[in-house]
Amino acid sequence: MDRKNTPEFSEGDARTRAFTIGALARAADVSVETIRYYQRRGLLPEPSTTRGAYRVYGEDELARLRAIRRAQQLGFSLDEINGLLALNAERDRQRARAAAQAKIELIDSRICQLQDMRDALAELVHCCEHTDGAAPCPILRALSSE
Repeated sequence: MDRKNTPEFSEGDARTRAFTIGALARAADVSVETIRYYQRRGLLPEPSTTRGAYRVYGEDELARLRAIRRAQQLGFSLDEINGLLALNAERDRQRARAAAQAKIELIDSRICQLQDMRDALAELVHCCEHTDGAAPCPILRALSSE
């Protein structure tokens, strides 16, 4: 089947490529429901252009979906992403940097918390390995005590 002639995808030059919602979802590696959810949340505009009964999306929507996914991979929530997407690439550099710095500080804090949890568990495992078999399990005892 020739994809260029299907209603799902048309290819002109890279700036005029048009996608149906299904083709856009595949190109961005998300589900159709994810696209609809982002539209309801205001992260992605609904297309105004239609071709027959199909709404047509373009490269801008694809780029925006990819930016949303990348921001999620970096740990930003959808609310934070919405704020980042509202920033102007030329004028809001300091605000974008501040948001990224705040995310770094939150991640560092979580890393410290996780390291503390890991250390506590490692100590319990060590105690369990070196405690007499007749004694109660130190791990279970630590979990049940206050």
